[in-house]
Amino acid sequence: MLAMTNGLRYGLFYAMKGGLGRLLAFVILIVLTATGLGAILAASATAFYVLKIVGALYLVYLGYRLWRTKTEEIEDPSLAVAEKVSTYRIIRQEFLVAISNPKAILVFTAFFPQFLVAESPMLSQFATMGITFIVLEIVALFLYAISGKQLAFLTRTAKGQKIMNRASGSLLIGAGGLLATSS
Repeated sequence: MLAMTNGLRYGLFYAMKGGLGRLLAFVILIVLTATGLGAILAASATAFYVLKIVGALYLVYLGYRLWRTKTEEIEDPSLAVAEKVSTYRIIRQEFLVAISNPKAILVFTAFFPQFLVAESPMLSQFATMGITFIVLEIVALFLYAISGKQLAFLTRTAKGQKIMNRASGSLLIGAGGLLATSS
């Protein structure tokens, strides 16, 4: 959702640059899992709960900010907004959403180990799975960002921007609520 929103608001190039934050977060989670720290976090109900709540609150915060975003009449929304946005801000936003996503931690700690062969070197197996995951994530990031870019025509007017901001914001708030209440 965030990649699609960034693609819509800032264009494909900025959305892909922002995705670097998500990719960095996933690399960190993969390394933590490979070193065993991910398993410890997954085993600690308190740590998992705190991370889940922090992630949920951040999604709600992002949704609220989208709801409150000022709108204006512009000819090409992706170009006009892209000039005003900080690349660091987009990367940080993607990183925080990804690193605080407990479901990503579960994927790496519960899913990856099922495919490990005890007799083979663990490092090379985790590296292969990690690289494969990152490549697939780049493809998904591109597809979501380009989908968002294709919806940019809807935001040429202040009214269209407001509708898209509120729809995206509502989805992010809803995702935060679902994350907070999921077991």
